[in-house]
Amino acid sequence: MPMHYADRVTRVEPSATLAISALASELEAEGADVVDLSVGEPDFPTPENVVDAGQTAMDAGHTGYTTSNGIPELREAIAEKLQADGLNHGPENVIVTPGAKQSLYEITQTLVDDGDEVVLLDPAWVSYEAMVKLAGGSLVRVDLSPYDFRLEPALPDLENVISDSTELLIVNSPSNPTGAVYTDDALAGVRDLAVEHDVTVVADEIYGEITYDTDPTSLGSLDGMAERTVTVNGFSKAYSMTGWRLGYFAGPEELVDQAGKLHSHSVSCATNFVQHAGVEALEQTEAAVDEMVDAFEQRRDLLLDLFADAGVDVPTPDGAFYMMLPVESPDTEWCEGALEDAHVATVPGSAFGAPGYARLSYAASEERLREGVERLVDAGSL
Repeated sequence: MPMHYADRVTRVEPSATLAISALASELEAEGADVVDLSVGEPDFPTPENVVDAGQTAMDAGHTGYTTSNGIPELREAIAEKLQADGLNHGPENVIVTPGAKQSLYEITQTLVDDGDEVVLLDPAWVSYEAMVKLAGGSLVRVDLSPYDFRLEPALPDLENVISDSTELLIVNSPSNPTGAVYTDDALAGVRDLAVEHDVTVVADEIYGEITYDTDPTSLGSLDGMAERTVTVNGFSKAYSMTGWRLGYFAGPEELVDQAGKLHSHSVSCATNFVQHAGVEALEQTEAAVDEMVDAFEQRRDLLLDLFADAGVDVPTPDGAFYMMLPVESPDTEWCEGALEDAHVATVPGSAFGAPGYARLSYAASEERLREGVERLVDAGSL
């Protein structure tokens, strides 16, 4: 007798990036040299002192369970980081999770009931939609593509969809997939709408340390937002710790109490020795982070120049390590063609709610970036 699958799972679509990933793997298995510009992780090693801290913690026996919300040392270090960002959070306002994705999942499950309205700013990271659907929520989307992915000129569009029926708004700045960093005026507009309509806001700031010529504002630091904002961050991007699986969220104590129940009954706690490595990352890696961000900025500028030389106008990202390339044909077909004809892997913009674009990651060497663009030009993809 066939199994019965829960509606909450069947209503979630597989990621559109899987087809590209599978095709790239097939080509590589056949011996093709694929320039992979699809990956969403830094190409730098985890800083050596962080690795050493994790090893030292293991050697010291920190291999068992911790308190569910995280070891005190890490929650205190996170609270200090948040306070430096203007957020009035203490350790009691923090839950440490195995990756920022787990933070977002726990928050969505805690705040969204069947039929609750959740607003996304498109283009948006693909997993937001899946998490909302798993929670039974109803999605409303605001398209920032006509505004070169800037939020401020799109505020009237957002005002048209935010209402007293809106339960949650998700704001990701710097953005995956666009690299956009929202201005203070744009965030003030979000604040005004959230306060007016009593909307809870999730501020996903996972790329907050990776910005160029701009100092991003933490949304929860604005007047009126402390009690209605949940701030999410983690260690994967800024500290090149994707495989360590370490993230956190912070918000009002009542939210932490409620979400903590789901946290304790699902993952129990984040890995013990990884949390000790996280303390080291927050306290002793500023130089390593600066070096990585400088390299990303140089790569961004290189790509912008290469595309300009090819006659392609690309919106300038101010953070993260992604760029949205406008493409003429349906973007999924373009990405498949770029992979098959030029052996360059990218991600269809439609996966993020931005048809007509392809997302490129510049978490690759300058040599590979040049090679990738040259291949696209030679293949007639640009």
